[in-house]
Amino acid sequence: MLVAGGFRGQISNKPGPSSTGAYTTATLLAAEDYSATPTQLLAILHYATTKVVPQQSRAEISLSFNVLQSLAPCNFLVFGLGHDSLMWASLNPRGTTLFLEEDPKWVQSILKHIPHLRARVVQYPTRLAEADRLLSAYKEEPECLPPDVRLKGNTGCKLALSGLEDEVYDKEWDVIMVDAPRGYFAAAPGRMGAIFTAAVMARERTRAGVTHVFLHDVDRRVERMYAEEFLCRKYLVESEGRIWHFEIPPLSNRTAGDADASSFCPK
Repeated sequence: MLVAGGFRGQISNKPGPSSTGAYTTATLLAAEDYSATPTQLLAILHYATTKVVPQQSRAEISLSFNVLQSLAPCNFLVFGLGHDSLMWASLNPRGTTLFLEEDPKWVQSILKHIPHLRARVVQYPTRLAEADRLLSAYKEEPECLPPDVRLKGNTGCKLALSGLEDEVYDKEWDVIMVDAPRGYFAAAPGRMGAIFTAAVMARERTRAGVTHVFLHDVDRRVERMYAEEFLCRKYLVESEGRIWHFEIPPLSNRTAGDADASSFCPK
């Protein structure tokens, strides 16, 4: 099939897609090595024919795009299911992309139109109004503390997402995107548990390399506060708009100066 059109983008030598719509030489050359997957083809059709766009900006998306491009196929865990989910799945061709969503009706609605996405319903035990108290009290709960903190079945730590399906616990996630649950009103679950759980998963990694954690909506106080406590300023490698990108090493790979087993963040 031959498609003729007015392509006005420019090829740049800088890595990654630019915010102006230009694609880099590296991006175009890398694309030649891939044959499109059904998910990618569906994503092209979907976003070419809809007015609903992802909530992250192009510049914000570019941070995770660059990481996924370098790692795919990889294991990609996304807290949240929405209008950008098909995009995230398509950016991890032949990898495992799993979405965790709080609203079962919303899951049914999305899967009705995109049935091949992998999504699971999550019940969050927290409320945003509890954020300050939970942060100040977790150090008094042995079940929440390193080095022995765990997730599966850990009902003694309210910040730990202890009731997820086994497939979430059994896989080591290379990239984790925290863009849910809701965290903009007092009765909402807030992202405290998602951030804490991502931090524990990253610490428990046994494979080589780091865990890339992306946290969206860092303009909000609770997201920033919990990121500083559990994801660690030291591991923040880049930011764009309202998103932060952390590269968190497993506890086993940290240097002697970082290996404070009793704390999430090294001094």
